Amino acid sequence: MNPVLEPLFKTVRATHPKSDLRLIERAYDMAAYHHRDQKRKSGDPYITHPLAVASILAELGTDDETLCAALLHDTVEDTAYGLDELRADFGDNIALLVDGVTKLDKVKFGDAAQAETVRKMVVAMSRDIRVLVIKLADRLHNMRTMRYMPEHKRQQKSRETLEIFAPLAHRLGMNTIKWELEDLAFAMLYPKRYDEIARMVSERAPRRDLFLQEVIEKVSAELREAKIKATVRGRPKHYYSIYQKMIAKDVAFDDIYDLVGIRVLVDTVRDCYAALGTIHAQWRPVPGRFKDYIAMPKFNMYQSLHTTVMGPEGKTIELQIRTRAMHNRAEYGVAAHWKYKEETNGSGPAKAKQVNDMAWLRQLLDWQKETSDPGEFLESLRFDLSVSEVFVFTPRGQVIALPEGATPVDFAYAVHTEVGHRCIGARVNGRLVPLESRLGNGDTVEIFTSKSPDAGPSRDWLKFVKSGRARNKIRQWFSKERRETAIEAGKEAIGRAMRKQGLPLQRLMSGEALLALARDLRYPDVSALYAAVGEGHVAAQSVVQKLVQALGGVEGAEEDLAEAAVPTRLKGRPRGNSNAGVMVAGDPDVWVRLSRCCMPVPGDDIVGFVTRGHGVSVHRTNCPNVEQLSAQADRLVQVSWSPQDDSLFLVAIQVEALDRPRLLSDVTRTLSDHHVNILSASVATSRDRVAVSKFTFEMGDPKHLGHVLKAVRTIQGVYDVYRVTN
Repeated sequence: MNPVLEPLFKTVRATHPKSDLRLIERAYDMAAYHHRDQKRKSGDPYITHPLAVASILAELGTDDETLCAALLHDTVEDTAYGLDELRADFGDNIALLVDGVTKLDKVKFGDAAQAETVRKMVVAMSRDIRVLVIKLADRLHNMRTMRYMPEHKRQQKSRETLEIFAPLAHRLGMNTIKWELEDLAFAMLYPKRYDEIARMVSERAPRRDLFLQEVIEKVSAELREAKIKATVRGRPKHYYSIYQKMIAKDVAFDDIYDLVGIRVLVDTVRDCYAALGTIHAQWRPVPGRFKDYIAMPKFNMYQSLHTTVMGPEGKTIELQIRTRAMHNRAEYGVAAHWKYKEETNGSGPAKAKQVNDMAWLRQLLDWQKETSDPGEFLESLRFDLSVSEVFVFTPRGQVIALPEGATPVDFAYAVHTEVGHRCIGARVNGRLVPLESRLGNGDTVEIFTSKSPDAGPSRDWLKFVKSGRARNKIRQWFSKERRETAIEAGKEAIGRAMRKQGLPLQRLMSGEALLALARDLRYPDVSALYAAVGEGHVAAQSVVQKLVQALGGVEGAEEDLAEAAVPTRLKGRPRGNSNAGVMVAGDPDVWVRLSRCCMPVPGDDIVGFVTRGHGVSVHRTNCPNVEQLSAQADRLVQVSWSPQDDSLFLVAIQVEALDRPRLLSDVTRTLSDHHVNILSASVATSRDRVAVSKFTFEMGDPKHLGHVLKAVRTIQGVYDVYRVTN
């Protein structure tokens, strides 16, 4: 046996003692032979990648066919080894898996192309879910070795991982994969935010771990006394999930991190509820924080009891109570069907068929068939991946899962497309409600439908429906039933936008320009473009702008930027250069001003520009405005630094931090402690809980700036601070 395969075989034997190791070794030998002359970006032999992917899948417990397909997944795409040869050597099932993974890799990524790739992923999944499991493992190993890729590739792949692959892993219940993908992508996309959270976690870890151990011992003792056999442990904290909670719950790091998470694993469902009762008898539960995902599992088969209690020292403790089988499913998702025998019986394809019964996968396949626009498909997918769920009942007691904030219209389309189209009213818990009402957990919903043959959805419904299915069905109905109307409306909207700008209507709306634009926007003809505008998929103004750009653009006026320069100090008109600290070559007595657009300080390379009646304005040589000023070379003059004791210079710094209470006061106090005279400040907090503060202040000695920046960097939550030069 090849010694390279020993670690892989050891993992395989642990989960599948009867595996065909000779088949796996044959797949490895074939892959190694065909990849023999190829290298990874890291310089390692290429075969290390398929072997690493197979090792990840072996840890998940996947079957022989999946491991063989993982070892061979790049051969058809990257070597001379053809699919027909592979089929002859390894059989139809492995060939089908390799072909599915190859199809996902073939499409080049752009916005629409990315959506098209996800669409192909869904088609491949419909044949065999294992295709997606291989793809997720492939992406995980690529993310682990992403540091060898160029910067733009790292950014693109990391964004794709956060937006598409990590949520897909979550939806398939594969949390171990999801968490690692998220943390790797987070570190790659936002390294400074990641490092700041890691630093704050490490600072608080010892104190928190002591409290956590105390809670675990108390919970274990209570359950032992109640004769419940249980394993109690702390829940791991993942950096990206901490950051996401800070954004979603709009709270500071300490409030999230100090929340203690405990996981209780028991043998039976009955023990889950018994453990819950024991814990609630010991500690007071927090109202509204109990969720029963055992009776009502999530879309991805996740089952658990969630509760929050007030623990020792008045601190809140989050508990998850589940059986060991439920825990395996929560960690490995669809892969648990291979890893744990009690979950399912039968061969690989039969298991894949069983997994395909998951409601979410069926819904994805519906979208795949219904949605013609790949961008719209991706938008629906992203939306569905990102929202929480509510569970409501039909009048007959059937449970239907909907996105949080869903309305009776979403419910109607979830029941049946025709019920949605003909919906005219709803009754929730026996009371009539408006169609835009939000549904809550446990509501019983009854839909009233119209018998009129002309019944159909309202365009206004698109403003409040939450589910991708409802949105797609409504748009689809309007696309089919109202295409001509939409074409006319779109044509009129584009004409109106052109008239508003005083553009030549006839010239722009005829000829090849509009057809070329339609094709650029991926519409087959001009009518399809008009229809898209009429249905609100594309803004008329956007079409007109693109049309104008394609024909050469509209000339704009230019501004004389040199006049934007202002004096550093405004207390009377100074004589000579004492305040500015700059000497003009050949004329020591001319009035000099430091321009405000780039705020030069001693040490910067500078150039002077003679303004009309306002002396010489001094710019940094790499100031964006210098390029335009260079057109008037006769007005450029040589200048040099000559700072005096009373010279003052304007400096602007930008502080980027994870938002928290009292952040601004801590920053301003630190600046004040370093004797900085703040002239202006601005603060903006984005939706992702990043506070960006800009401070402009006067400084006599620019060397002092380094000490100021270093001091601000030590403030909790601050992950970046730097001088702004334009």
